[in-house]
Amino acid sequence: MIGLLRGTLALRDPDEVIVETAGVGYRVAVSPDTSAELGELGHEVLLHIHHHIREDAQTLYGFDTPEKRRVFEGLISAHGVGPAMGMAIMSVFGPSELAGILATDDINALCLVPGVGKKTAARLLVELKSRLDIGDVTSAVASGQPAGDQPVDARSVVRQALGELGYSAEEIRAAIAALPPGDDSSALLKAALRHLASGV
Repeated sequence: MIGLLRGTLALRDPDEVIVETAGVGYRVAVSPDTSAELGELGHEVLLHIHHHIREDAQTLYGFDTPEKRRVFEGLISAHGVGPAMGMAIMSVFGPSELAGILATDDINALCLVPGVGKKTAARLLVELKSRLDIGDVTSAVASGQPAGDQPVDARSVVRQALGELGYSAEEIRAAIAALPPGDDSSALLKAALRHLASGV
């Protein structure tokens, strides 16, 4: 079992990286935000790993924080949520965003995840509340108070703003996926609007 993987970032795509350690390259599935956080090729990186074993394959899923790995493992413990859907959810929402969705029963937000319709979202809300131990984060979001030192997620701000501007879930997904790294919500919103205006 691999819990941590430290090595040199040899290759990076939005949904996959290769980390070389002791002359061996490990192929790791990641979410776009984790990929963006890893820095430049050739630099040393540390990933928190979930090692998923099936009869026909072994896959490493990597996260830049232990909290993200814990949330992913909670997601895939829910009925009908495999690693692919777990990563799809993690690619759209960070832990604090997901906590807010569960606290407020926001079905529409879950529908932003590719492949998740209203019926699936409603079932996931029930399942995930019992599976994810999000504790004080959920309580704080439900009461409208900041959750300790949990930062406001810039992509969440952009996602909400685009929804209020009337963009569809599909358009919002595409715009968020195209955003560059960064935590300036104003700059990211401008980038998202430029992307939407370009019609790419």
